[in-house]
Amino acid sequence: MALKRMDNMGIVVDDLDATVEFFVELGLELEGRATIEGEWAGRVTGLGDQHVEIAMMRTPDGHSRLELSRFLRPSVVADHRDAPVNALGYLRVMFAVDDLDDTLERLGKRGAQLVGDVVKYEDVYRLCYIRGPGGLLIGLAQELR
Repeated sequence: MALKRMDNMGIVVDDLDATVEFFVELGLELEGRATIEGEWAGRVTGLGDQHVEIAMMRTPDGHSRLELSRFLRPSVVADHRDAPVNALGYLRVMFAVDDLDDTLERLGKRGAQLVGDVVKYEDVYRLCYIRGPGGLLIGLAQELR
């Protein structure tokens, strides 16, 4: 059996509404929101009795999704938001954008902060990392060709 696709990437957040608004400003579309709880959900995650609010965000091309989750029960047990980009594990998601300067300006109004500098990689991309809502690390790339 061959891999068909990556369905989504999950991100645990502390403020679901603010994070949804941030990703909408970036250009993702809210596909839906739901509350997940029950015995079946706890069996999948191994967390037992869980209660989670989720929002599914879709990229404009329809091929990628972010599943934003806010845990009501059990409480969050670890926080990796301040980890540098060379820490082990899943740390960031990167988005391709049309206009990096415009994107930074719009997201700056929603609290995004540049991590380092905007850099040019050869004549192919302009790249940067930002910290978004709740300190989420997000990469932005503008193709130059």
